[in-house]
Amino acid sequence: MSEFKFDALCIGNAITDVFSHVEDSFLVEQSLVKGSMRLVDTDEALRLYGLMGQTTRISGGSAANTAAGIASLGGAPAFIGKVAADEVGDVFRHDMNSIGAHFNTGPLHDDLASGRSMILITPDGERTMNTYLGAATRLTAFDIDRNVVASSAVTYMEGYLWDEDAAKSAFLEASRIAHEAGQLVSLSLSDSFCVDRFRDEFLELIREDKVDILFANEHELKALYQTSDTETAIALVRRDCTLTALTLGSEGAMAISREETVHVPAISIVGGVSDLTGAGDLFASGFLFGLARDFSLSDCAELGCLCAGEIISHIGARPEKPLNQIAEQTGFIFKA
Repeated sequence: MSEFKFDALCIGNAITDVFSHVEDSFLVEQSLVKGSMRLVDTDEALRLYGLMGQTTRISGGSAANTAAGIASLGGAPAFIGKVAADEVGDVFRHDMNSIGAHFNTGPLHDDLASGRSMILITPDGERTMNTYLGAATRLTAFDIDRNVVASSAVTYMEGYLWDEDAAKSAFLEASRIAHEAGQLVSLSLSDSFCVDRFRDEFLELIREDKVDILFANEHELKALYQTSDTETAIALVRRDCTLTALTLGSEGAMAISREETVHVPAISIVGGVSDLTGAGDLFASGFLFGLARDFSLSDCAELGCLCAGEIISHIGARPEKPLNQIAEQTGFIFKA
């Protein structure tokens, strides 16, 4: 990575995660779809927060979590996202800078508060997210730092950004700058409900080569191609996209290129799964770190599974232990 200042630039919604454990009955009572992500307005955010029990607050957001994972691996991440000039935004900025991520997006001076996501964790570890985007929705093309994009081996963007027209422009501007500089662009599908909203646009991004690398889980990929068969979805994405990183839950992960398919197993979780929040985000951390360091596809996927395994062993979507130390203890050979 010697010619790059950053392993990856992660662009996404700057969100603070608020966690609470609930029973399945709570989801039923609130008419919430288990495992989904929904956007809520200010009134609903305050109503739901009032019903939650004891909470834990951690700076999060999908792409920001990926940046945190790269930093924990000993890498150099950058992040672009919008927070307000308020307490939550100040804490988010401090948290990103303290982990070693480059984050200098200017704050929003407006009537919107910084974004937050209320994450309800059921006994099986599944998470149901209720997200108030707030200031995060005000990300625009003017927030895209050309020098940071051009200095990053990979630019990684979350599909959740596609909910706002201004953020779409930011996404496309970052893709244009990265490709002009000869760098790679990646997209996470983020959520099957997100795919349902923007299927045609996501496919257009992939097929028109605005995206080189696609990150998805099995459900999201099947939703993208409107099929119930995983193998069919894999065949279609192999045709459309240069490289796909596909997570398969307890079955591990796959790296799918036009020339080969690599399948690696999941990591065994001592003590069982505590919280699935951030599993895909941290898989992307390992995979992107590996790509930036010229790892093989197998090693990229293996490191991604290791990072995801650490994150689901505890509550929260940021690593509790340094990921580079965990990788080394399990015999993973870094090639940095």
